[in-house]
Amino acid sequence: MPHANARLTVYGRQLLVDRILIAGRKPAHVAAEFGVSRQCAYRWVHRYLAEGPAGLVDRSSRPHHCPRRTAPEVESAVVALRRSSRRGQQFIADELGVPARTVSVILRRRQLPYLRECDPLTGQVIRASKTTAVRYECDRPGELIHMDVKKIGRIPDGGGWKAHGRTMSRTTAAKKARLGYDYVHSVIDDHSRFAYSEILPDEKGVTCAAFLTRAAAYFTAAGIGHIQRLMTDNAFAYRHSTAMREVTTSLGARQLFIRPHCPWQNGKAERFNRTLATEWAYYHVFNTNEARSAALAPWIEHYNNQRRHSAIGGQPPISRLSPT
Repeated sequence: MPHANARLTVYGRQLLVDRILIAGRKPAHVAAEFGVSRQCAYRWVHRYLAEGPAGLVDRSSRPHHCPRRTAPEVESAVVALRRSSRRGQQFIADELGVPARTVSVILRRRQLPYLRECDPLTGQVIRASKTTAVRYECDRPGELIHMDVKKIGRIPDGGGWKAHGRTMSRTTAAKKARLGYDYVHSVIDDHSRFAYSEILPDEKGVTCAAFLTRAAAYFTAAGIGHIQRLMTDNAFAYRHSTAMREVTTSLGARQLFIRPHCPWQNGKAERFNRTLATEWAYYHVFNTNEARSAALAPWIEHYNNQRRHSAIGGQPPISRLSPT
């Protein structure tokens, strides 16, 4: 296999050498035909003269020694913490006192999968995802608020399949049970990433409007006095609910809708939903639905006041809000 960025294959290098050494053509002319520089052509000729055909084979670009490479015990600690905590490189870097970029290099060197590709409970690779390089951030808290709903299945008493395995969900009792879903309503401030969530029984317009009222009061108490814009997807409750329009108007906010089938435009809410699932809903095995519901509010407080957020310089969201 040639290198990913190699201009010539082994056969192409041999052909270049033959045209120069056997046909007697000028290296500059042959290099132009093959789309390489004269220096590259001379390099392959010199390697062929020194080593024969073996000199045209790909060789590793890895240095013979690397005196500044991270110590093996530090690499082992990084890998162990990643597997035990299932957290990103910034968290591991802060815990172990090494640069986040070094942690990232170690994880790639050890071929550990990205967190976005893994089951948040077991760490097993289950999915692939795409990312975007387009990023934006508002200048002030309250300038833009993202709102969304995350639907998660309720947990039967005694625990579900995450506690007892997949075979538990295939029993007759499990198939007949109609546990339904919890609807986790969330809002997140674009500038500070300050968030608020509640578990509600549905996602109707009246429910969403009442939640937005409570979320606005929560934000006001934290120092976000005025919400200027509210961004949501095109769910029926958001776009067509009279109650939602009335609450948005009473807050003095303007409601924005993302383009249909473009959820990444509401990406901060979608990313918060993934964090919510990874670090709260599926991080521990809950034996009852009530136990999981009771753990949400403490986790939100931890998220806002203690959890380091890589997008805002490794500080918690509360650090970007003015004290009240």
